[in-house]
Amino acid sequence: MTTVDLPLLPLGRGSDPLSERGVECPGDLPAASDPDLVARARAAKEKLGERVFVLGHHYQRDEVIQFADVTGDSFKLARDAAGRPDAEYIVFCGVHFMAESADILTGPEQKVVLPDLAAGCSMADMARLAQVEKAWEALAAAGVQDQVVPVTYMNSSADIKAFCGRNGGVVCTSSNAEVALEWAMAQKGPDTKILFLPDQHLGRNTAVLELGIGLDECVVWNPFKPNGGLSAEELANARMILWKGHCSVHGRFSADVIDDLRARVSDLNVLVHPECQHEVVLKADFVGSTEYIINKIEAAAPGTSWAIGTELNLVQRLAKAHPDKNIMFLDRNVCYCSTMNRIDLPHLVWALESLVEGVVVNRIEVDPKTEAEALVALQRMLDLPGRTSRD
Repeated sequence: MTTVDLPLLPLGRGSDPLSERGVECPGDLPAASDPDLVARARAAKEKLGERVFVLGHHYQRDEVIQFADVTGDSFKLARDAAGRPDAEYIVFCGVHFMAESADILTGPEQKVVLPDLAAGCSMADMARLAQVEKAWEALAAAGVQDQVVPVTYMNSSADIKAFCGRNGGVVCTSSNAEVALEWAMAQKGPDTKILFLPDQHLGRNTAVLELGIGLDECVVWNPFKPNGGLSAEELANARMILWKGHCSVHGRFSADVIDDLRARVSDLNVLVHPECQHEVVLKADFVGSTEYIINKIEAAAPGTSWAIGTELNLVQRLAKAHPDKNIMFLDRNVCYCSTMNRIDLPHLVWALESLVEGVVVNRIEVDPKTEAEALVALQRMLDLPGRTSRD
């Protein structure tokens, strides 16, 4: 049994509708070697005009991000999509859960397109609805469910957001997790517990470092073990029940690399995303969302040195944009997000040219019931005080 229980699918064929990962890509893609790809993308976008709105996540390749009308993090982009009600097509250059959120927040007449259905999210796949519902039943059997408020990270599938919506929970982003957890802790009195999905590291880092909850009050629910691998006593004593999930990129960064870089680079600033492991966050100088990381580098003084723990496409883009600063990657190895990198120029050209021909490819549609319940959890987040618009 693997940490992500997914069916094996031949690359290029088949899909799993209950997963963030699909691999079907109908139609013929242009060759990656086609020297006219940039011109073709530009021409197709110009023909579509105001009918199309292209969103580009910060982790996208440079070859794709150049065609984005707006760039940002997952929730910011979904909000940007909702702010363009006149756009007939929303082309989301990101991953599946982001396109789902855009579909939930845009009008029913708008069509959200994901250029490559294989652009999923391994973290989102680590919490599947059947697993979460089974855990919810186990919490009831342990006598603690009435005290639990589910909180899901934006990096989750629409059906997990819907689960939170119908069970009194909320969605959070990496920049408003503290506010969301404070809201959740106030819902059921002093004995409130939180089931945090699907990223254990964001949940732990926020609870311990921002809310002052003890590490010993955080337990990890493993969906592949009976009762999550936890005793009734452990559940009774816990305040944070963290789902055993993680980001395959941010989980790679290690404390020993920080030590090594500090020994070699004087006055080094270590800047990491809160999806990193707890021991990495403890050694960092600054911790924050992707937007926070970008803003921190933009405001940094010339000549300063920065080791950044987030996706490599963004780190390289920041280094290129700020040659007056010494910017390095906080890992010894190349660490791109493999699913984000599924969106490449051939897929984007194929999607745009198909729209020019009146063919909507790879449309992402959330069913009405799931959409309505997910919107409840998203709206609770939007109603929170403070920062709620950045991931």
